[in-house]
Amino acid sequence: MSETIATASATAADGAVSGVEIQLEHVTKRYPGTRQPAVEDVTMTIPAGKIVILVGPSGCGKTTTMRMINRLIEPTSGKITIGGEDALKIDPDRLRRKVGYAIQQAGLFPHFTVAQNIAVVPGLLGWNKKKVAARVEEMLDLVGLDPEQFHDRYPRQLSGGQQQRVGVARALAADPPVLLMDEPFGAVDPITRGNLQDELLRLQSELHKTIVFVTHDFDEAVKLGDKIAVLGPQSSILQYDTPDAILANPADDTVAGFVGAGASLKQLTLQRVRDVELSQKTVTASADDTVEAVRQKLAERKANYALILDARRRPVRWVHARELRSASSLAGLGKPLTDSVSLQSTLQDALEAMLVEGGGVPVTGQRGEFAGMIEMDTVMATIQRLREEHTES
Repeated sequence: MSETIATASATAADGAVSGVEIQLEHVTKRYPGTRQPAVEDVTMTIPAGKIVILVGPSGCGKTTTMRMINRLIEPTSGKITIGGEDALKIDPDRLRRKVGYAIQQAGLFPHFTVAQNIAVVPGLLGWNKKKVAARVEEMLDLVGLDPEQFHDRYPRQLSGGQQQRVGVARALAADPPVLLMDEPFGAVDPITRGNLQDELLRLQSELHKTIVFVTHDFDEAVKLGDKIAVLGPQSSILQYDTPDAILANPADDTVAGFVGAGASLKQLTLQRVRDVELSQKTVTASADDTVEAVRQKLAERKANYALILDARRRPVRWVHARELRSASSLAGLGKPLTDSVSLQSTLQDALEAMLVEGGGVPVTGQRGEFAGMIEMDTVMATIQRLREEHTES
């Protein structure tokens, strides 16, 4: 494999792009015995370090198109380059070890532990045991799973969301410049799905990989994509543009059908929590604070609730002032946190969480630490502004 792909994948901890450009030129896939090709004459450029979403109805060829990039499906004709290197001239096994792949329901090896699953590709690449072990720990922490807690678990001992996080960790373990994701969050519940989407955006803000993501959910495409390719039959590209451009000016009636009603409200999906002002008025306390100290904080702020943070400053539960009256410590007190959003979340996510909570919700940062509260007034003001802008346009 050329140095182009092999060396371009250094982790982008400094904010640099670690992904590489992908080009598809007149790519076609025709299966024997079929009248029409599954994919016909697709040409597109996927920018380095960006998330490009392939969205379209079932059977349109979006998954086939994506799987030709790592040659899980061989193209019938055309050319695919990854970082300037002709993918069709690279040994398929070597190519796939340099292209991460995450699928629906994670696809973990059931008889391997979490650590063994993550270590598969580094092991195939000949990394030494010490380097592999360190990478496993790093990846678990990166996807928000405590290494001590999850290292030796088996997939059957994980929730669906945890399995997907391990699947993403495994796909990224060898630090590939390209990550292919085939409806990876389609089999989990809506809340978990939103959390996983936020996690992917957080990871991308650190790693800057080139990500090709297949979905049939246009809202997911708008939330995640730097660019969206809306595909029709045989992966014909109906529109390939930024989410805001597609929302504002659908190319034709078919694309408009994907956008659906309420396009102006969908603009909330383009607005991130990180882009609005967060409230810092919430009383917070660490789990080892004294009851008296928390009582005093609540009295000073004239507040009824305190948000308890763990040792890593992650929000874990709410405690009401009345629960402190007869308590000797904070251990076990309060109500577990039911919902939160991250800085990567959209304002639509925040609004949905607020409707469940009946008020503001905590916001978490890059490593799950408490960053502030987002309030209903903030979101409603943004909705009003977007409506006014849409009316004027």
